[in-house]
Amino acid sequence: MVGDRSVGRRSRRVGKAAPGEADAARTRILDAAEDLFAEDGFDATPTKLLADRAGVAKGLLFYYFPRKLDVLRTLFAERLPSHPLCAVGGLAVAGDVPGSLVRLAREFEHGRQKSPVLRTILFREANTHVEVRGHLHGLHAGLMDLTERVLDAASPFVLDHRMRRQAADTYVAVLLHEANALRCDGPLPDVSAAADIVALALSSGQPSLGGES
Repeated sequence: MVGDRSVGRRSRRVGKAAPGEADAARTRILDAAEDLFAEDGFDATPTKLLADRAGVAKGLLFYYFPRKLDVLRTLFAERLPSHPLCAVGGLAVAGDVPGSLVRLAREFEHGRQKSPVLRTILFREANTHVEVRGHLHGLHAGLMDLTERVLDAASPFVLDHRMRRQAADTYVAVLLHEANALRCDGPLPDVSAAADIVALALSSGQPSLGGES
């Protein structure tokens, strides 16, 4: 096939690198992409600039990542995965729903601090690229799953599935709002107060937190 011959020609043109050298070049490309996409945006970053910043030939960049979009996808898949965010153990303490939720928030914040540049790219590019929006949805789904499991493990009584889902939806919305606000130096929500409100609503049996009534 034409595509296969093209890949073959590209492979021969680039030449074979030793495994360690290949890994280093690929890492430099991803490092450069992380910086440039955060500085200028994905669409405004030409592949030539990306290759120059990484210190590789443009052909080598396309050898590893046939499309610029593949670089973006790989960044999120490898450096900001949506699953697993962390384990429930160490977060949830039986009988302490507010404290468990706050520990979850701090764990999420710790993960955000390890990849602040990628989270900047994530929230900004989600508006214009469906692939990035899909990753953000995946991150939301992962947070929802983790939050529900933390609520189950911390609650002193069996939670109604519907109320647990609404509680998780409310708290995750606060966490994502905090992450986005930190990105643009906006006003921050009080996640501790949100944890108290969610816990109180669950214990009092209020039917509506963030979902349908």
